[in-house]
Amino acid sequence: MIGKLDQAMQFNEAALSLRGQRQQVLASNIANADTPNYKARDIDFTKALQGAMSRGSGATAAALATTAGAHLSASGASSPGSSGASGPLLYRTPTQASIDGNTVEMDTERNQFTDNAIRYEASLTFLSGQIKGLLAAIQG
Repeated sequence: MIGKLDQAMQFNEAALSLRGQRQQVLASNIANADTPNYKARDIDFTKALQGAMSRGSGATAAALATTAGAHLSASGASSPGSSGASGPLLYRTPTQASIDGNTVEMDTERNQFTDNAIRYEASLTFLSGQIKGLLAAIQG
């Protein structure tokens, strides 16, 4: 029974996790808007979600090699050049060059940040409705 519930929630779990990761990346871009030579980054959400769903376990990080039996597992760890389940971060192609080498375009970043936040909220609303439906079915 729990396996079926897990499968039913797997898509929403992966989507929310990826949206959260993308929000962090976009916030980092905005925070570094005045940093010389900073390159704006983003996640290809569609490909990342397809990858997470094909792995079958939502947003899980790659397992790290351990050299001793006493080592703890590194659940949720990610390498510096990646964002966990989403795979490598991509560089955003600027539409207008800047003198200092920074590729952050504030209008684009603000639009992407707002769009991602709205989609995150919509996913939460959908998931909440799905859980309420399951509770109504259980309680009768």
